[in-house]
Amino acid sequence: MIKVSGLTKDYGARRAVHNLNFDAQQGEIVGFLGPNGAGKTTTMRILTGYMPPTDGEAIVAGYDVVEESLEVRKRVGYLPETVPLYNDMVVFDYLKFMGELRHLPNVDDRAGEALEMVGLTDRASGYIGNLSKGMRQRVGLAQALLHRPEVLILDEPTIGLDPGQVVEVRELIREIGKERTVLLSTHILHEAQNICDRVLIINKGKIVAEDTTENLQARLLGAERVIVRVRGEWDELADTVKEIKGVRKVETHEDGAVEFEFASGKDLRPEVAKHVIKSGYDLLELRPLGLSLEEIFLELTGNDVKKK
Repeated sequence: MIKVSGLTKDYGARRAVHNLNFDAQQGEIVGFLGPNGAGKTTTMRILTGYMPPTDGEAIVAGYDVVEESLEVRKRVGYLPETVPLYNDMVVFDYLKFMGELRHLPNVDDRAGEALEMVGLTDRASGYIGNLSKGMRQRVGLAQALLHRPEVLILDEPTIGLDPGQVVEVRELIREIGKERTVLLSTHILHEAQNICDRVLIINKGKIVAEDTTENLQARLLGAERVIVRVRGEWDELADTVKEIKGVRKVETHEDGAVEFEFASGKDLRPEVAKHVIKSGYDLLELRPLGLSLEEIFLELTGNDVKKK
């Protein structure tokens, strides 16, 4: 539903986006991550037809964003970082107004449908200015969904929300993403790790990584890390684990847990479990440890972030 090839955008002498290549399919939620100024918002604006690229091609819902910009806009729902809302308008009237701007048929029904999707039916007659930040984000999402778009592009959809509101909007995006292509940018790395099927990490206008978080962890580690906990005395647990062929870098934590590593692609957990139990321990936990998305992000962009 989104296919980008060689996408480049220059602002005078400054190159904001450089030769981007990626795609996103229907039913897929793709996270777009990167430090401030990395080129995320610029890319999203190009994909929505807001601005043209300097070079390259972007196909959205089967249409070229430059040659067929109006067709793209009919099929894309866009939630910018700052939601364009009118505080003195009633929620339902605002959505109806936005639907009329799009020349939608049965605009009242469409507005009601969008409100139901975002769980705001009971706020339809309220003024936008009286809504909480989370509710306002929901109105923005309703506006983006009003015309039943095939592709949804969300720029920092949970920025400024409290933890409860973040969870609500996250669940809403996950539900919407079952049937649509969703591309979202975020600085909340835990959010991307929990909601996205795949992540793109962009730095200085270039994609530096593209994969599932699990695969990125494996690529950066080059090994699997596992933690094991047992009941009762654990003084000799580390020595027990060291005896297993293929295990390396065994460390004991202060709470008695033992962390060990083995080569990626060779899962030693079954052998470790058997050996630990055979040695007389009651096994309580045997859990893989991976790099968090935050660690991956800093590994790939950290040097540049630290310089700022």
